[in-house]
Amino acid sequence: MATKYSFKVRWGDTDPAAIVFFPNFYRWMDEATHEFLTELGLPTSELIEKEKIGAPLLESNCKFKTPLVFDDEAFVITEVAEIHNKVFKLSHTFYRGETFIAEGFTLRAWTSFNGKPKAITIPQEIREKLKAHQKADLVAQTS
Repeated sequence: MATKYSFKVRWGDTDPAAIVFFPNFYRWMDEATHEFLTELGLPTSELIEKEKIGAPLLESNCKFKTPLVFDDEAFVITEVAEIHNKVFKLSHTFYRGETFIAEGFTLRAWTSFNGKPKAITIPQEIREKLKAHQKADLVAQTS
């Protein structure tokens, strides 16, 4: 099951040619990640405040196919690509309507901020929530 994060390209997101400046895709992937976690019932603010848990970014990548420009309405589809002991990888696919724009990923560590930050094992109940949002083609391969 995928989650969808919608946004509108603002003038400040673009370069002088009104084309989206590439770092904004990374910002939108980050925003989509926090929306994804919220939809799982794991709002980042509550995780940090109450649980002293976060999911800091370890690695990120994005490949661009078609540009976005000022005033475009677009969205990101976020799904779980991989789940490991202490880290998980999310895939992010960008669209403008039905037009494929870009695809990327973010790799994050399940981390305790109780004292010095340290990656910890993803709890089973969180692992189950992540598995429910795993890419359909990946679930079929692992079943």
